[in-house]
Amino acid sequence: MVQGLCPSRRVCLYPTMPLLAEWLLCHSLVACLLLHSLVLSSTTAGLHGANTGCSESCYCSESADGGRVVRCSNMRLAEVPRDLPNDTRRLYLDGNLLTTIPADAFAGLPLLNELDLSHNELTQMEPGAFRGLVPSLRSLDLSSNRLTTLEPEVLGGLRAQANLTHNPWHCDCRLQVAMPRLDLEPASLAGVVCHTSEPKDVGVDTGVPFVMVAADLDLCAGLKRTTDVAMLVTMFGWFAMVISYLVYYVRHNQEDARRHLEYLKSLPSKLDRPEESSTLSTMV
Repeated sequence: MVQGLCPSRRVCLYPTMPLLAEWLLCHSLVACLLLHSLVLSSTTAGLHGANTGCSESCYCSESADGGRVVRCSNMRLAEVPRDLPNDTRRLYLDGNLLTTIPADAFAGLPLLNELDLSHNELTQMEPGAFRGLVPSLRSLDLSSNRLTTLEPEVLGGLRAQANLTHNPWHCDCRLQVAMPRLDLEPASLAGVVCHTSEPKDVGVDTGVPFVMVAADLDLCAGLKRTTDVAMLVTMFGWFAMVISYLVYYVRHNQEDARRHLEYLKSLPSKLDRPEESSTLSTMV
């Protein structure tokens, strides 16, 4: 096209007046096409980085079903990455150094259906840690961590299939109260195996699934007895205070009554003296 508009190199480099319009049109079209191509490529790259860019500390790939798979395994991460793609469907954070899961850690991942947090150092998960995942999450792996108890406020109504094995679960009244309030699939709770227990005199064996312990024992019985004793001590204290006040009140009133009685006894003697004086004056 350029050769058609510019018949010779000499004409294009040194256009004569009649060919000036054709020369300007030739170079304007080329510049316009280059500029349009540059703008289009930069816009596409910007959109790709904003919506689907992979985290700097992870590897991303596409699964067979078209979902985004993000692998952050064995990267020695101490916290959940904040730049995860929002179209992530499977997230692997296993084999890191995570000690806690903060609230809203996965709030920007509405499509996440599989989450692997196994083989970390997790000891705590804050309330709302899995907020936003209730509609989508179907698989949650928390195995091989340092978790000792579960709180309903942490899981926030998750109905996922969870792997809870190989954690040092502490079987106590707190865990027994929390278990019925969890919405996890029932088979998930079989992974909660007692490592320690409280009270220690109830006879919970190490390595026994908690669902079996909770069915046979009341781990809150000791706490209830302690609460009853505390209530009795409190009531006795209040009763002692009331009795002390009544004794003080009676004694104080008795003292006032004695003074008043003495005062009343002293009144007739004071009234008799004027009568005696008046009688003596009359006799005189």
